[in-house]
Amino acid sequence: MISTLELIIGVTIGTAITILIEEGINRIITHGAKKAGTNPTVIRDIAVAMRVIAVLVIVTVILSLTGLASEFTTITISGIGALAVSLALQNTLSNILSGILMFHDGLIHLNDTVEYGSIKGKVVRLAMRNTWIKMDSGKIAVISNSLLASGPLINHSATERISRKYAID
Repeated sequence: MISTLELIIGVTIGTAITILIEEGINRIITHGAKKAGTNPTVIRDIAVAMRVIAVLVIVTVILSLTGLASEFTTITISGIGALAVSLALQNTLSNILSGILMFHDGLIHLNDTVEYGSIKGKVVRLAMRNTWIKMDSGKIAVISNSLLASGPLINHSATERISRKYAID
């Protein structure tokens, strides 16, 4: 059996490591989101979700260290929870990751003239989950980032910028 001092040290170290990892991931995601011009409420929601995940990890560590849950039970419950969350957020996460990657790769910026299928216009908003394109008719098309990333997306404004970044002749 584990002593009380060992339990306190284990919980403290586990909590500290979890918080450090959560803060690091949160900063990376927040930086990318701010760079993409994301709404502050979405950034706050991401931070809250990361905090909830960190709390669940800390509770799992405490249950495991106190012997209230075996490692197998803890891993099983964590796996089922992660699967449920990932299935529930599959489209949202796909759109968010696609938006971050498109922005990071420099494929699309505000005021670029783009064409996606029958939609052609100027990018007026880049968000975490979607991109807004103002068409020549004045209408605004809202397209999910995962659809844009899967293409075909033609960016008429970015030819020189992308060619220079990726050394394309």
